[in-house]
Amino acid sequence: MRFANLHLFIFLDFFEKKKLVSLYNKFLAMAETSKFDLLSTINYPADLRKLKPEQLELLCKELRQYLIEVLAENPGHFGSSLGCVELTVALHYVLNTPYDKIVWDVGHQAYGHKVLTGRRERFKTLRKFGGISGFPNPQESEYDAFIAGHASNSISAALGMAIASQLKNERRKVAAVIGDGSMTGGLAFEGLNNVASRPNDLLIILNDNHMAIDCAVGGMSQYLVNITTSQTYNTIRYNLYNFFRKHGVIKEGGKGRILRFNNSMKALLTNQHNVFEGFNIRYFGPVDGHDVDGLIRVLNDIKDMKGPKLLHVLTKKGKGYEPAENNATIWHAPGKFNKETGERIIVRSKDAPQLYQDVFGHTLVELAKQNDRIVGITPAMPTGCSMIFLMKEMPHRAFDVGIAEGHAVTFSAGLAKEGLLPFCNIYSSFMQRAYDNIIHDAAIQNLDMVLCLDRAGLVGEDGATHQGAFDLAYLRCIPQITIASPLNEIDLRNLMYTASQPGKGVFAIRYPKGQGELKDWERPFELLPVGKGRKLKDGKNVAVVSIGPIGNIAKKAIEKAKASDVDAAHYDMIYLKPLDEELLHEIGRNYQRVITVENGAIQGGLGTAVMEFMSVNRYFPTITRIGIPDRFIPHGSIPELYTVCGMDVESITEVLIS
Repeated sequence: MRFANLHLFIFLDFFEKKKLVSLYNKFLAMAETSKFDLLSTINYPADLRKLKPEQLELLCKELRQYLIEVLAENPGHFGSSLGCVELTVALHYVLNTPYDKIVWDVGHQAYGHKVLTGRRERFKTLRKFGGISGFPNPQESEYDAFIAGHASNSISAALGMAIASQLKNERRKVAAVIGDGSMTGGLAFEGLNNVASRPNDLLIILNDNHMAIDCAVGGMSQYLVNITTSQTYNTIRYNLYNFFRKHGVIKEGGKGRILRFNNSMKALLTNQHNVFEGFNIRYFGPVDGHDVDGLIRVLNDIKDMKGPKLLHVLTKKGKGYEPAENNATIWHAPGKFNKETGERIIVRSKDAPQLYQDVFGHTLVELAKQNDRIVGITPAMPTGCSMIFLMKEMPHRAFDVGIAEGHAVTFSAGLAKEGLLPFCNIYSSFMQRAYDNIIHDAAIQNLDMVLCLDRAGLVGEDGATHQGAFDLAYLRCIPQITIASPLNEIDLRNLMYTASQPGKGVFAIRYPKGQGELKDWERPFELLPVGKGRKLKDGKNVAVVSIGPIGNIAKKAIEKAKASDVDAAHYDMIYLKPLDEELLHEIGRNYQRVITVENGAIQGGLGTAVMEFMSVNRYFPTITRIGIPDRFIPHGSIPELYTVCGMDVESITEVLIS
């Protein structure tokens, strides 16, 4: 707080200071309100629908500025929501939400939606522990029609909702907003294929910004470019339309006639069949996604049409904030930044340890230089998982397949079947979408391929849809698969090197989000024998059995417990499958208390595996399992979530000394 005369403020008594502070805070609140004259009057979409059409452009400007100001201080997904401000306002203006339903896909498009649906003040708590989620969540608001942490589920979910409304004789309208590369996902095409299977009035809005996190790739992306940029079409369309209207071939006023005429002309002039109409879905567009008046006119034209329809909307990711417009990849989720200058506020010190993802990326390049069989695969996350390093060094040996996790695994299996060695990098929670592909296409054939599970364990602010809680459990039951997790960056390098050796089969390596432990991780490669762990410390009272980087927290707890005369042994298993049975026999023979520690679901993971081993081999120690409990963990910082789950140093220490 700034005062003209700080000396005077210092000598004021306590109550006078409180009054001054209160007055100052009221002044700030008034200043805030004056910056957002229209937005401050919108608590719910019903308020929005009271505005005159000519007021909406100003509202969009204020909403965009509000997003910029809040996200500069409270980091989140930035560019996507800026790009669909006008679309968000238009949808809530035309549709009777929450009775009518909007399904957002991907969910980080929906920040403007959150602000307009009763969460404007709480928006400053975005992604904070106890605050609002960064994704639509029906438990948070009735305006959030369906959960949307991943991508490509909107068409299927919205179709189900639309048909349910028909079966219940409701007049509810349902819209699916699919964007940010989500149309490349296989589930989106399964939904499209089913849309015309029975009568429904679903509205699909394709928010096309030619981006996912990185630039969108693949045939669908190029197709969308082609149907929006035909010079012949764009130069002739207007004159031809006026000619036909003048001669009475088409008339104004019919619902959607202009748009349908334009579509027919496009097909005629470009000699191009519309893929969406091939699914028996009426296609409208493309239209300018930043013209709120135009969007409202189009939505009003088509909202009451019978049958499924798709509106193709062109937007720019990061619209209205020049740094984000110029570099959409970085500004997808930029962290804190100076809203005036666009300078990103990098919290991580240059001297800090590398991110695990960067260790993976640099090591992959190093291995690829030694082994020409190695290739890299990622489903639309080259920057997020650091596959970008291989793409820059060896672009012909790195493949971004778009948002299509199942395809990424099966494509990798095809590469492996023909003698290449794919490193397929997918976030742990996203890999759940490829579960059958892992079993059917990779493990059954015992193919040599490496599954790199980035963001394994608790990931923090992205919340329940993104926590990498389940991979240890869901992979452990699959035959012919190796599952490993490194204690630190050196182990990550060595596990990647070990996995690159011939005859290893499907080899899964899981590692967490964020920084590692070591600065000097670039060391010569060493093999880590499959199925062999190691004893990090001997002890008398209790055995701690851990896997992965969470073992470093267990180390600190073991050290802290010494003050309470607890002398704990520590075993780092490295491999969950196959387990090091020699180590487990040693533990079973020598310890009556065993504590397992893992950054994964307690049900079915390391702790469960140790319990099964002890039971089968007739050892009967008391076993305490520490890990992610049997519930979905909400968003918050990783240290906060460790505390919630009893995985922090203090909680583990308490278990040790109890």
